[in-house]
Amino acid sequence: MSRTQISAQQNAAYHAALQDILRAAQQLLAGGGSALDAVSLAVDLLEDCPLFNAGHGAVFTHAETHELDAAIMDGATLRAGAVACVSRVRRPLRAARAVMEHSEHVLLVAAGAEAFAQEQGLELVSPDYFSTAARREQLQRALATATAVLDHDGASLLFREPAANASPLDEGQKLGTVGAVALDAQGNLAAATSTGGMTNKRPGRVGDSPLIGAGTYADNRTAAVSCTGTGEMFIRMATAYDVCARMAYGGVSLDTAAREVVMKALPTIGGRGGLIAVDGRGNLSLRFNTEGMYRGWARVGETPLSAIYADADEGCAA
Repeated sequence: MSRTQISAQQNAAYHAALQDILRAAQQLLAGGGSALDAVSLAVDLLEDCPLFNAGHGAVFTHAETHELDAAIMDGATLRAGAVACVSRVRRPLRAARAVMEHSEHVLLVAAGAEAFAQEQGLELVSPDYFSTAARREQLQRALATATAVLDHDGASLLFREPAANASPLDEGQKLGTVGAVALDAQGNLAAATSTGGMTNKRPGRVGDSPLIGAGTYADNRTAAVSCTGTGEMFIRMATAYDVCARMAYGGVSLDTAAREVVMKALPTIGGRGGLIAVDGRGNLSLRFNTEGMYRGWARVGETPLSAIYADADEGCAA
């Protein structure tokens, strides 16, 4: 995501979307809303925004289909719910929350998850609801290179055509999984994550996002964490839980734990990406080992902030 490559239009669109979503969740929390409701609202809005790889605007599989994953976790009770490989649920995160609140299970997949969502009265849509022209073009370029494009790659295709002599996919551009973490006035934490996965992925592939402890985790005793990046590596490292475990067993701060996991542990197996996290005292950490990660943060009574590059949020992590 070179600063010389990202356009002013692209930059403004992401900041505007992130800040609008932050204000909505901030207002909910200011009114006494729960952390669970705040992360649910934020991810609902992210799933509806075609700029992001979740819900409407999700990437295509190799078979030119969409397979979406989502998870949510309540830090107060350690309850969690998730869905994977759904292609007709308009808002996958709502289905994940329904699994948490209205079933004895944690993870439902594919047709079973869709049947459960329908039973719960959630909206189902035609699979082409998730499609956009930009994502189809992104798939065609991925097919031409015979590669799968990781969650973070390909953002430039949403806004501009590459130069005639450019490579089919600009690996410097970042685009990823969506997620939200929150701390409410009652001291409860929650985390939620939703994604369309990887462009040109094999149908049936499931990444870290819906796997509790890998891409999503929340525990009032430590932190709420949502991850984005090379999902297979985050699974192998149990990344979201590892942050919380380092805090619980090692006694380190949230940001120290997040930095050690993202900057030291993940790179040992080629893990690229980052995470957003908040602890029970309101400390934030937004760590990533790529040049940029679209992100934002807000506290009740303060102006929401958003950032893209590595030097934009100095001091926000405690």
